[in-house]
Amino acid sequence: MGVFVFLPLVLPLTAWPIARLAEFRLHPRTATRLLTWTAVLLAVCSTLCLALLMVVGTAQLPGNPLPDGWSDPEVRKAVPYDEVAGRVAIPALLAVTVSCLAAGWRHVRVRRQAARAVAGLAGRSVAVLPDQAAYAYALPAWRGGGQVVVSSGMLAGLTPGERRALFAHERAHLAYRHHRFLLGVQLAARANPFLRPLRTAVAFTAERWADEEAAARTGSRRTVALAVGKSALVSRGAPGASLAHFAAGPVPRRVAALLGPAPVARNWFSVFTTLGLAMWTAAAGVTVSALSSANSAVTLFFILHAALDA
Repeated sequence: MGVFVFLPLVLPLTAWPIARLAEFRLHPRTATRLLTWTAVLLAVCSTLCLALLMVVGTAQLPGNPLPDGWSDPEVRKAVPYDEVAGRVAIPALLAVTVSCLAAGWRHVRVRRQAARAVAGLAGRSVAVLPDQAAYAYALPAWRGGGQVVVSSGMLAGLTPGERRALFAHERAHLAYRHHRFLLGVQLAARANPFLRPLRTAVAFTAERWADEEAAARTGSRRTVALAVGKSALVSRGAPGASLAHFAAGPVPRRVAALLGPAPVARNWFSVFTTLGLAMWTAAAGVTVSALSSANSAVTLFFILHAALDA
C-alpha cells in the first residue's frame, strides 16, 4: 500500500476549485448533481482509508480481539508510520461514525417532528399552518412526494404572484428530491472536513435549481427574485439543514442570479478553460482516490490472508 493509503484523506482538496466555480458557471442542476456525487465518492474513499488504517492500529493494541496474524510484521510494514497512523485512525474513525450517525438521526428526527406538526393536514400538497412566524420549506414523504409547509405569516407578506413562485420553488425541491443531495453532502462533510466547501456549495446550488424551476413555471424571474428577497427578510428557515427551505443560502446572490439571464446547461467543458480544468481536476481526484482505496483494500486483504495462513 505504501503512502498511497493516505491519499484518499487529502484528495478532497482537489474538489475545492470546482466547488467555488460550479456555483457561478454551471447550471445549478448540473452543479448540484456533480458536487454531491463528488463529495459522496470522496467521503466513501476517505472512510475506507481510515478503516484500513484502523485494522493495522487495532492489531497493535494489547489484548486486541483480532487474530494474532493481523499483528504480523508484514501487516504493519504495509503502512508507513504504522505506530502513529494506526493508533490515530481508531479515534478518527470512531468520531466519523458517531458524527454521521448523529447527523442521520437528526435528519430522521426533524422529519418526524415536522410530519407530526402537519399530521392534521395529511393528504394535501400544501400545508398552511396558522403561525405568525414566517417560514416555508419542503417536507418530503418517506415513499416519494411530500408537502409544501408554509406559515400564514409567510403568505401574508407576499403578493399572489410571489406566492405562486414560492409554491413552485418548494414543489421543485420535492420533485427533484433535493433533500437527498443536502443530506448526502452533509454526511460527506462529516466524514471528511475537507469536503465542507462542497456542502456549502450544494446548499446554494440546490436553492438556485429550485429558483430556476420556479422562474420557468411562473414565467417571471423578477417575481421569483422579489419573493425570495421578501421572504429572507422575515423567514426563520427550516427545522433542519437537510430540509430545503425558501429563504436558504446567500439570498443576495440568488436574487442577483434571478435578475440576470437564465443559465444554459452544457454537457462538455474544455480542459483549456478555468471551469473545465477544475472539473477535470476534481474527476482526477475522485479517480485516484477510488483506485488508491481499492488498491489498499485488496493489498491488505491478501497480506492478512497470507499472515493468517502462515
